[in-house]
Amino acid sequence: MKKNIKKSDKKIALIAGALDLPFFTRDALRRAGWEVYVIGLKNFYDPRLEPDMVMRIGGVWPAVREVRRRGIHKLTFVGALGHPNLSDVRPDLWSIGLLFSILKNQRGYDSMAVALNKALEKRGFEIIAAQDVAPELTFQKAGVQTKVKPSACDEKDIQRAIEVSHTIGAADIGASVVVDKQVIAVEAAEGTAKMLERVVEMRKNHKKSSGVFAKMTKPGQDLRIDIPAIGVDTVKAVAAAGLRGIVVNTKTCFVVNKDAVIKQANDKKIFIVAIDE
Repeated sequence: MKKNIKKSDKKIALIAGALDLPFFTRDALRRAGWEVYVIGLKNFYDPRLEPDMVMRIGGVWPAVREVRRRGIHKLTFVGALGHPNLSDVRPDLWSIGLLFSILKNQRGYDSMAVALNKALEKRGFEIIAAQDVAPELTFQKAGVQTKVKPSACDEKDIQRAIEVSHTIGAADIGASVVVDKQVIAVEAAEGTAKMLERVVEMRKNHKKSSGVFAKMTKPGQDLRIDIPAIGVDTVKAVAAAGLRGIVVNTKTCFVVNKDAVIKQANDKKIFIVAIDE
């Protein structure tokens, strides 16, 4: 649920992972009047971001001390993460306490995010969903977002993809699925990009475009950390796989560089549909 933020309390620390989303989030927050302190996650953030400080995944205390010194109590997390270097996992005492709190409550990938949020909240921080305070990062209205419209056959694939997404999401399996009359691929631990690479390889001799890619919010997902995202590379991969379109949620799926995403989709004759489910 979106919260009303007092103008006098618009300081926030942005914890930045990889890829371009941290850039767009930082800029959107600043346009919305936020004072943004950027913390880059070592070995993940893009150096062009020029963060205010860099933090090891296992060395959280220096960042905690600094944001508290600056009177910052709100945090937002954006950007992709991969496998950290073992040297970065070496935890300090503050991080060990945080880790114990997380493990105590963690029962799956999504519950790990929930446990992280709860552990940070107990330590005096408020976790803010970037899409709530910078809604321009998502599609706000349901419907077709591109010039290309889905056909009647596409609509059937869309509905099937939504149903399957809800099923795998409820089981905490993944957020993405590809459907072409039947289920072609389901995202697992490899992530969306790798899943789409599999589909591209599988359909390299596919003659006619058909089917859809859906990236949906999981039922009960904590939307303050690790919400779905699509970007220009997503559109390119969908086109390379011979798929007809993309399905996402309104308000809860980041669209990284929205104008470029829509332009690329129009150029590739790919439709994008945003739904409220």
